[in-house]
Amino acid sequence: MNLLDPIVGGIVNYIDKDPEKNLDSIANLMSKVAILPDHKEQIESVRRFLHNKDNNWYKFTMKGLKNIDKNIIKKLVLNFFINCNFKGIPKQREMAERLGVSVPWAILIDPTEACNLRCVGCWAGDYEPHNLSNEVLDRVLTEAEQLGIYFVVMSGGEPTVRWKDIVKLAEKHNNQVFLLFTNGTLIDEKVAQDVKRVGNITFAISIDGFKESTDARRGEGTFDKVMHSMDILRENGVLFGYSTTYTRKNTEEVGSDAFVDMLINKGAYFGWYFTYIPIGKDVDYQFMATADQRKYMYERANYIRENKELFAIDFWNDGEYSGGCIAGGRRYLHINAAGEVEPCAFIHYSNVNINDVSLKEALQSPIMKSYQKRQPFNANMLRPCPLIDNPEKLLEIVNESGAHSTQIHDDSDIRKTVDELKKVADKWGNVADDIWEKKYQNAKEA
Repeated sequence: MNLLDPIVGGIVNYIDKDPEKNLDSIANLMSKVAILPDHKEQIESVRRFLHNKDNNWYKFTMKGLKNIDKNIIKKLVLNFFINCNFKGIPKQREMAERLGVSVPWAILIDPTEACNLRCVGCWAGDYEPHNLSNEVLDRVLTEAEQLGIYFVVMSGGEPTVRWKDIVKLAEKHNNQVFLLFTNGTLIDEKVAQDVKRVGNITFAISIDGFKESTDARRGEGTFDKVMHSMDILRENGVLFGYSTTYTRKNTEEVGSDAFVDMLINKGAYFGWYFTYIPIGKDVDYQFMATADQRKYMYERANYIRENKELFAIDFWNDGEYSGGCIAGGRRYLHINAAGEVEPCAFIHYSNVNINDVSLKEALQSPIMKSYQKRQPFNANMLRPCPLIDNPEKLLEIVNESGAHSTQIHDDSDIRKTVDELKKVADKWGNVADDIWEKKYQNAKEA
């Protein structure tokens, strides 16, 4: 019997009885599970927040406890908080010491490149059509858990094209969390029932603004289908959030109160914000958000977290909280549907294929080592990325590691891309440095 079993059993018991009344008791038991001092401090910080009933985080938590299916809540507590963090992170650090490279907190893996939509500017739109076999997916998830990785992100393509396979994987790997980035159009009542049963799957549903903006990028009728899918998930108590790409055309729209409030009312608990990256299909540098728009989104993401009943994540602008870029195996990596192991979903270069190597070997590939030794890529954590913020670093990494392009249209001389992105990086750099210096100066004076 595992020494943690009675504690975990106590947590589950409190959730079953009345989690709202037992928040303190749950926090006490979770403190006993936590190994690392910073995890214990985080639990105490959350406890303080939840004692203030006027706080948006208290309201957020109570809404979730009331409306999310009990089996999903239990899986969230056990798999996300205990396995992914309290159990997983110490294991990852131990394995990193043995391997001599970082072991990530999460892996992003694409079961398929097949998709029922043809979105403008899709980051994955220039890959060859491929599927990873069930055997390879199963092996990678097994190897991930052995390394202490319990958070599995799936994208594509459209992952729900292979829904039956994913449900089977989630059932077998029931200690892991599965987050699917999905266009949401294939979600129906059967999908919702499957999630309630297995408990460890959640969705980030892609949406690019209101009806006109979403349909312009994703196809006519997509917005209405997404709204219907959200209704199904909310009515079934399924935990989900949204994912949006902000561009020169829609930044102010997707950051607005009206947009965020609409999605909260639809039942979303979290929102991922990604700035448009000119890779994949229909590359267009003019589609990228301006420096002022990126600053706007930086301010809005912080505003949403402080005021809304929703957890917002900005993949780039939150570099100040993650210590810079998290890719390259530091906290996550990407495996595409062909099996190519890439540092990031947005950096399409690789040395190895997961069909031929283990996850351990993939983590030790030349591009991962070259990537990690340069992290962080900038002293200003608002400029974390080696692609859009420090493109000269990407050129160094690719040349040093000898990595090959994983796209169909391989521009063997990436200096053209680097030169274009350098113009964008310099404009954002001026704005970001001003924000960073003022924030650092204010912190020093305080």
